[in-house]
Amino acid sequence: MRVSVTDYHTAGEPFRIVTGGLPDVPGPTILERRAYAQTSPEVDAVRQLLVNEPRGHADMYGGFLVPPDDAGADLGVLFWHKDGYSTACGHGTIALGAWAVRTGRIPAAPDGDTEVVIDVPSGRVLARVSCVGGEVEQVSFRNIPAYVVARGIEVTIGRGKVRADISYGGALYASVDASAVGLEVTPKHSTDLISVGREIKWALNDTQWARHPTDSRLDGIYGTILYDDLGGTDDGPHQRNVTIFADGELDRSPCGSGTSARIALLADDGRLPIGRTLKHDSIVGTTFVGRVVEHVEADGHQAVITEVTGAAYETGQATFTLDPRDPLGTGFVLR
Repeated sequence: MRVSVTDYHTAGEPFRIVTGGLPDVPGPTILERRAYAQTSPEVDAVRQLLVNEPRGHADMYGGFLVPPDDAGADLGVLFWHKDGYSTACGHGTIALGAWAVRTGRIPAAPDGDTEVVIDVPSGRVLARVSCVGGEVEQVSFRNIPAYVVARGIEVTIGRGKVRADISYGGALYASVDASAVGLEVTPKHSTDLISVGREIKWALNDTQWARHPTDSRLDGIYGTILYDDLGGTDDGPHQRNVTIFADGELDRSPCGSGTSARIALLADDGRLPIGRTLKHDSIVGTTFVGRVVEHVEADGHQAVITEVTGAAYETGQATFTLDPRDPLGTGFVLR
């Protein structure tokens, strides 16, 4: 096996773009291609090779480039992590927009904005890539509609009872104030944040709150967002968060689809009207800026179209190989 990749990071979170060596992933839509990848040993072996040690690690993240649903999009992507395939990924969308322009896959003027339309499992998203002097400065992605699912759902964990707000931003997230579990979103608390985030996710994952209202393929609490409310700036709310997703992965970025889910809650609170912005910091001190673009209705909910802005940078290119004599095969994960 030989697989070529280009590695990026968005606000500190890795995104490994597979550019060669992926077997065919058939299906008329991205969701159906995702279902195929989930059940195909041949396709999933590529994910395992790239995410597992010794070529990856427990917090690795990436995407398979696949054809879009139709000619209305520039590319399609299947997002993956150590436990499988996610339905949405904002930091990956930002990285793909930057990569598409930097590689010339999408022609762009040296100054100004270029749109990259990307089909992801949760729908069609738009990355607006801003260039200055021929360099990509930032990427803003406009997400599928985000909305509040439930408020104040009581969850019992080892630290006692906490209340979670459930919202959708391409995936379902449970939001909990970190102070409610005696923590702050800082690196020294990372082990406890992972533990608490996993507990909350799995406590909710088999409940009614984990069901997508219109498509069961989007079911499941994808992650727990633990946040610190830092008050506000002149432009709007200021928060710091960490998203614990999949089975205990810690997002180094402020989490793009999670930021959309947080924006839905803040808009519902009246704290983020159109014209204001959310400064959303990560556990490592990087920042996304988010805002409400439009109020809409989606899946039977009052919803918002969100736009999240960040920056992504190439960190390397590689060709990974698998020696058929290697007893470790596609690798291992220690947690």
